[in-house]
Amino acid sequence: MLFLLLLLLATDLTDNIVVYSQSLDYNLQYRVYTPPDMQPGDELPVLYVADGQWYIDEGELPALLDRMIEAGDIEPLVAVFIDNRNPDFLRENRRARQFFCNEKYIRFVTDELVPVIDRDYPTAGNAASRTMLGLSFGGLNAACFGLHAHNTFGGIAMQSPAMHPVPTIWQAYEDSTRLPLKVFLSTGNRQDNEARTRRLRDILQAKDYPMRYLEVPYGHNWNNWKPLLDDVLTWFYLR
Repeated sequence: MLFLLLLLLATDLTDNIVVYSQSLDYNLQYRVYTPPDMQPGDELPVLYVADGQWYIDEGELPALLDRMIEAGDIEPLVAVFIDNRNPDFLRENRRARQFFCNEKYIRFVTDELVPVIDRDYPTAGNAASRTMLGLSFGGLNAACFGLHAHNTFGGIAMQSPAMHPVPTIWQAYEDSTRLPLKVFLSTGNRQDNEARTRRLRDILQAKDYPMRYLEVPYGHNWNNWKPLLDDVLTWFYLR
C-alpha cells in the first residue's frame, strides 16, 4: 500500500515494467509517465503509446508532457509507453507481429494492460478518456484499435500510418457505421504513404468523424512526427 501511494504521488517516468501476457504467451515491457501533483483521487485520461521506446527517446514525449502540463496548455494525464521489443532480447522487434490488427495483441492491451493501469493509477477508467497513439505500423495499429477496440479506446492518433499490410482497413471503416472515436491523423507529403493516408482521411471526413488532419512537408521520419506531438496532445487534452 505504501509503495502504491508513493507511486501515485510521484511525478516521473517509471523504469521498464515487464509483464507476461496470457493472450500472447510471452513477456512485454512498458513504462508509465505520471503528471506533476497527481493525487490518488484524480480521474486522469490515459494516452497509450505504441513504439513507446521511440516516443521516449526520439520523440522526447515525456519532457513535452511535463512542459505542456506545467504551462496549463493541456490537462494532466497518464501516458503508457508500450515497448514493441522482446524485453529478454531487445534486438527482436515484434511490430510486424503485433500491429497488423493482431487480435491477441489487442486483447493483451484491452484485457490485461488497461485493467492494471486503471487499478494502479487514478484514471478516469472509461473509453472516452483513453487514446492509442502510434506512427507508421504503429499508426496502423491505432487504426486497428479504432475498429476492434473502440469500446475501450475512444481516441486514435495515427502519425504516417503504414496501412498496406492490412489492405481491408479502408473498406472496414467505409462499411462501418460511424464509431465512437475522436481521431488525429497526419502525414508528410514526401514519400510518406500520403496517398493511402489521404484515402483514410476522405473516408473519415465523409462519415463526419471529429478529426484533426495535418499534412507537413517532410518524409517518414522524426522531422515529421516530433513537431506534431503538441498538436496530438492539444487535440485530445486541451485544457
